[in-house]
Amino acid sequence: MTTPQATLTSGGLETVYDQLAQAIDQAGSDKTELFLVKLALLNANALADAEQFGRHIAAALQDL
Repeated sequence: MTTPQATLTSGGLETVYDQLAQAIDQAGSDKTELFLVKLALLNANALADAEQFGRHIAAALQDL
C-alpha cells in the first residue's frame, strides 16, 4: 500500500515560485546554475528517493 503524496496548494506554489525567483535574482546570472544544482541536490536529499527525483527531472524536461 502506498501513502498518498502531499502536494502544495496553489497559494503554496505561488509562494515557492516567488521565493525561487527572488533567490535566483539574489544569486546573480553568473551563479544561477550553481544555485539551482545545489537546491536540486538539497531537495533530492530531503525527498530521499532517487527514483522519484529522476521522475521529477523527466517531468521538468518536458515541453522546454
